[in-house]
Amino acid sequence: MTQPTIAARLQRKFILMTNDTALQASMQAAVPDGWEMVTTLDLDALGGFEQILLYRFIFLDLDTLTDDFDPQDAIRKIRMELMLNVAIFCFGGSDDERDQARLNRADRFFDRHEMLERLPQFCHQYRWGD
Repeated sequence: MTQPTIAARLQRKFILMTNDTALQASMQAAVPDGWEMVTTLDLDALGGFEQILLYRFIFLDLDTLTDDFDPQDAIRKIRMELMLNVAIFCFGGSDDERDQARLNRADRFFDRHEMLERLPQFCHQYRWGD
């Protein structure tokens, strides 16, 4: 297992988990300078826990459900399997989906239309380093 470098730990990046291509494009256009947004529905593609831990936070679309992706499974994997405490900010979803995400230990919940206005706030809040 390779150890992340200090430089890797100081990179400002976050994960967006959604299959909403319009939202992906809007979010990418709003990413502040010095930040990187990584869009995926496959946490395993990012590497092991030591690689996922390098991301400052995760935006998770509770409305994205495919044959290969369930947002509740993603939360459980992050919290229970990988045992990571990276912030998980959920958006969308029904009240039942949100309640289940709370039980799975997601952190905060927002409506879809709030994501673009929240992005600069969270990037500012999680800007530590440098």
